[in-house]
Amino acid sequence: MSKIAVIGLGSMGYGMAQSCLRAGHDTWGVDINADAMARFAAEGGRAGALPADLDIAMIVVLNAAQTEAVLFGETGIVADLPKGAVVIACATVPPEFALKMQERCAKAGVLYLDAPISGGSVKAANGQLSIMASGSAQAFAAARPALDATAETVFELGDSAGAGSAMKAVNQLLAGVHIATMAEALTFGMTQGVTPDKFVEVISKCAGSSWMLENRAPHIVDGDYTPRSSVNIWPKDLGIVLDIAKSAQFSAPITAVALQQFVAAAGMGFGGEDDAAVAKVYARNAGLTLPGEDA
Repeated sequence: MSKIAVIGLGSMGYGMAQSCLRAGHDTWGVDINADAMARFAAEGGRAGALPADLDIAMIVVLNAAQTEAVLFGETGIVADLPKGAVVIACATVPPEFALKMQERCAKAGVLYLDAPISGGSVKAANGQLSIMASGSAQAFAAARPALDATAETVFELGDSAGAGSAMKAVNQLLAGVHIATMAEALTFGMTQGVTPDKFVEVISKCAGSSWMLENRAPHIVDGDYTPRSSVNIWPKDLGIVLDIAKSAQFSAPITAVALQQFVAAAGMGFGGEDDAAVAKVYARNAGLTLPGEDA
């Protein structure tokens, strides 16, 4: 049994904390949302101050700024972690940032695993995530109990931070484009008399399908935009992709167009909704009424 803290109890982090607890680990759940911490404690997890002999800290926050604040901010945890403890950093961040965090952790005698995650909230709760990880052999060994508890597949992509985040950027390029394209195709179909439910029934069994289509399009059919993954995530993540592309002198025009659709969705007030709400941009522009909306 390891002592594990999951910092960030959002839709992904909460499920990861549950998976660690279910695997038999002594698990702390930490979040600025007191209700999430209380809920986790009620399920058998721990709340309150982290122990001095913590083995693993999983950082499941939104971005680089929050990751750095958790690790090295005014109440940053690295200063109090024991030597040999490991930080598993799961946010989507630029590769250069991951390298910087690895170096700063190393100066404190703390291991660092660059470990972005993919799979969604359901797989997080079931311990079936895919983790794109890179770091030293020591970091992988120290992180193994948490990786085994939360992931179905762990890709070991290199012996230093950065490689995991680079692979996550590739994944996010595809994921963001697929969501925006799904929304475009679904609403285009509506202009031709194809209803959203029929779109899902047929296209999910055809060559034009994708995991994102099969996962997100049903949210539109149900008119349910409860945020499993919000619109606001994509301006950040696709922005990271384009920043990396710019530094590599690589043109990514399709990514840039998808980014603008998410920016438009946020500007229309849908930023806190499920990212399938990008379909509302297309619907508004075409005068269409999506399921669950008043005609």
